[in-house]
Amino acid sequence: MRRILLTATVFAASAAPGFTQEVTLRVHHFLSADAPMHADVLAPWEQMVEEESDGRIDVQLYPSMQLGGKPPQLFDQARDGVVDIAWTLLGYTPGRFPIAEVFELPFMSTTATATTLALQDYQAKYLGEELGDVKPLLIHAPSAYKFHMADAQVASLEDLSGMKIRAPSRAMTDGLNALGATAVGMPVPEVAQSLTTGVIDGAVIPWEVVGSLRIEDVTDGHTELGTENGGIANSVMALVMNQAKYDGLPDDLKQVIDENSGAALAELAGAAFDAAEEAERQKYVDAGAAITVIPEEDLGPWREATQPVVDAWVQAMDDAGHDGQAMLDDARAMLEAANAESEAAAAE
Repeated sequence: MRRILLTATVFAASAAPGFTQEVTLRVHHFLSADAPMHADVLAPWEQMVEEESDGRIDVQLYPSMQLGGKPPQLFDQARDGVVDIAWTLLGYTPGRFPIAEVFELPFMSTTATATTLALQDYQAKYLGEELGDVKPLLIHAPSAYKFHMADAQVASLEDLSGMKIRAPSRAMTDGLNALGATAVGMPVPEVAQSLTTGVIDGAVIPWEVVGSLRIEDVTDGHTELGTENGGIANSVMALVMNQAKYDGLPDDLKQVIDENSGAALAELAGAAFDAAEEAERQKYVDAGAAITVIPEEDLGPWREATQPVVDAWVQAMDDAGHDGQAMLDDARAMLEAANAESEAAAAE
């Protein structure tokens, strides 16, 4: 009934002088409609934008690559106007967003909320050029990635030797190879089938997406690093809008988009991803799944093995004319501050 009334209102308003025609925004992504990104972030965003625009913006969500193409093409689909808005992982196009890769380096993330908070500061300071071809609506991250294995349990660094592990990004590929595994790059929708057929022995993904991937029946071992729900690395995710589409909006509708983007949307995304992470993990705890937590004091060899990956990123930044070490230190300081802020907020 609300939709009928809203449609009638929009129709009536369209006859009034100066009324701007309804704007349709097609939002494309690769996850299923029951994934937390769709259900807990994009769907609420759709509702907020439509309501605050008084129905003049019609947001249409297209999950599971319904508009065609492959996940690595999503950024360009938004840039080129094939779709109006796309959500994707920047790491799906290796080497294209090297500055953003700092948050994909080994042991450079914690909770979704803290990492996403840090990314807001980092984006403002460093990512303007890399994201200059689009209108960024949200730069964020999930909780740190854990190991989810088909027929093995990773209880030590030695257990990774020779294992074929799915990796979503260049940084994580290099990190897994440095740890003795064989990294296999692939978008996350391919994980379930690859585990079933033995293409990979395991995957690094956060808990929150495990359920929507339907891999609970094909994974027996789960490993966290450092603390309960700690992980090895992360991916930088981006919700981006075609710049010409944004520029063509009237000022008041631009304001609706702006007020529901950036820091405001980051807060929603961080909370949604952390809540989904906790809930999905608890399902496995309740089911008695084998979850190994490798304590922080045992991670020295892991950090030592992956340090060359960090050093290579710093050198690549230096070679590109940046101060790589300063950027790394800055990102770490931003993450530390965000951790403290989110912990303080949780304690209130």
